[in-house]
Amino acid sequence: MVAVVITVSHDGCGDYRTVQDAIDAVPLGNAFRTVIRVSPGVYRQPVYVPKTKNLITIAGVGPEITVLSWDNTASRIEHHQASRVIGTGTFGCGSVIVEGEDFIAENVTFENSAPQGSGQAVAIRVTADRCAFYNCRFLGWQDTLYLHYGKQYLRDCYIEGSVDFIFGNSTALLEHCHIHCKSAGFVTAQSRKSSQETTGYVFLRCVITGNGGNSYSYLGRPWGPFGRVVFAYTYMDACIKQPGWDNWGKTENERSACFYEYRCFGPGSCPARRVNWARELLDEEAGQFIMHCFIDPNPERPWLAERMCARIPHSA
Repeated sequence: MVAVVITVSHDGCGDYRTVQDAIDAVPLGNAFRTVIRVSPGVYRQPVYVPKTKNLITIAGVGPEITVLSWDNTASRIEHHQASRVIGTGTFGCGSVIVEGEDFIAENVTFENSAPQGSGQAVAIRVTADRCAFYNCRFLGWQDTLYLHYGKQYLRDCYIEGSVDFIFGNSTALLEHCHIHCKSAGFVTAQSRKSSQETTGYVFLRCVITGNGGNSYSYLGRPWGPFGRVVFAYTYMDACIKQPGWDNWGKTENERSACFYEYRCFGPGSCPARRVNWARELLDEEAGQFIMHCFIDPNPERPWLAERMCARIPHSA
């Protein structure tokens, strides 16, 4: 079946004026993909994709001109959904919250516009399996991108922040992404809780930049004691601290956290000066992380290979 296409436009020329109205119009338990085409503009409204609505694609015209923005923080949440639905604190403060599986976004910016110093302010929380993001931007300061649960694939995306700005306990592959450190802090805070969990973050052929000056950042720290993060074939500029990794003030985390690098380069890549409890992967160890099978061993599933909205013309 051909995907259903609905349109959103501020000026009333689309089917709906807001992204949330379009999501609300998707039938409960929908079995076919619905593509929501969003016209250029800044859409200032929190957005919620519930568990009962899967197979939704949000497709913008370009990430610089199609922006979903809100300014909730962990200590101040204004939302059309009750806290019993979206949660409280950091968990509930996302400008966009995705709980429906098989979600795809393309050419969209997800922004939390709360100013620096506001504390945790999530641009998007993803609590859903088989989600993909292509050519998207994620803007914020602290806790920008909350990859909470499930499996996610991000390609050609831009992610910025300061403290723990890519965090959670999903299984995620970020490929050809640009990671930008806006001030001193930590790029990742992965929260794997046991060695039996298969979760973790892999950054493959990415670029890490910073604002310069004294804005030095760590590659990550373990939010969960078994936090697992891999940077492979990634350029790191001088914004990355030479020790590379932080133990979150707990020496016991050094025995359980799995922090790896593989064939990275640039002035911020300093294998000889990294903490002694993180290490460089061997060639035979790296294979399990640098392939798409890290997030889905079944090559027959289309969610990694197909950008579902790309096959549908804008005139549809």
